[in-house]
Amino acid sequence: MQEPTLSPGPAKLTPALAPTHWMEVILNASPAELPLDLACQPELTLDSTRQPEMTLRPGLAELNLDPEPQPEETPAPNLAELTLEPVHCRPELLDACADLINEQWPRSRASRLHSLGQSSDAFPLCLMLLSAPHMPKAAPIVVGHARLSRVLDRPQSLLVETVVVARALRGRGFGRRLMEGLEVFARARGFRRLHLTTHDQMQFYAHLGYRLGEPVQGLVFTSRRLPTTLLSAFPRVPSSRPPYKAPNLMAQVPPRGPKGPPLPPPPPLPEPLTTSPPTPSGNCPKNLLETQYKDLRGCPIFWMEKDI
Repeated sequence: MQEPTLSPGPAKLTPALAPTHWMEVILNASPAELPLDLACQPELTLDSTRQPEMTLRPGLAELNLDPEPQPEETPAPNLAELTLEPVHCRPELLDACADLINEQWPRSRASRLHSLGQSSDAFPLCLMLLSAPHMPKAAPIVVGHARLSRVLDRPQSLLVETVVVARALRGRGFGRRLMEGLEVFARARGFRRLHLTTHDQMQFYAHLGYRLGEPVQGLVFTSRRLPTTLLSAFPRVPSSRPPYKAPNLMAQVPPRGPKGPPLPPPPPLPEPLTTSPPTPSGNCPKNLLETQYKDLRGCPIFWMEKDI
């Protein structure tokens, strides 16, 4: 055993240890004699608010500091506790839903909130996949979102749009839970088919039972005063009246002004915007790797559908 002596002020203490157990400790302490019994492995504790607790052992010195408490991670939502609710029934969650969608498709916040504010039972209808809050009296967590719209000429079909799951929760089954919830929601209201488009998630939807289909036209109403019975007028009904023939604007004689050359004819009417050309009946594509359709930006797009 060796008894080192600590002198006033900063002292350098080098115990005579075996080469494999060498250590060096710098202590700021008042004059004191400190016996170190290496065989018994004593503990040295300095009673000072500015010095940490230290333990000296024959091996390497250990410095134990009390770390700051780390915030607990928020547990992932439980799939069994998820619910599907319309946005217009939970207006207090509009901001959270807008943030979720903008995380995937950035857009001005005012525009996104305005679009979500158009949700109604008369369609289009925005749905949120919600998780129960982890803390009492806390708001539910918005896990996912999807929008449903009526389809022109197909009273029993709905178009699924803006399907998104929170980025941090992807790959855990929440996307499947969202799509299954949409089917239950639509079937309970008398619909029998869902349509959607995708650029790169063909395999995901194929595993859910979707197949490649033909393009459809979704209906977007900006007024909530339109009754749902108006949709019954969309199917084509034969009429005894002769078909209306639009005048040929290009064949009209251009009007002449009081002086000068004749005015040029008016420009032709713009063609309606469509996301893809019509597909002949019964000739739908079958390859999940190729498509003849493109979106408005010219990117390949796949139309898919499922009977529910």
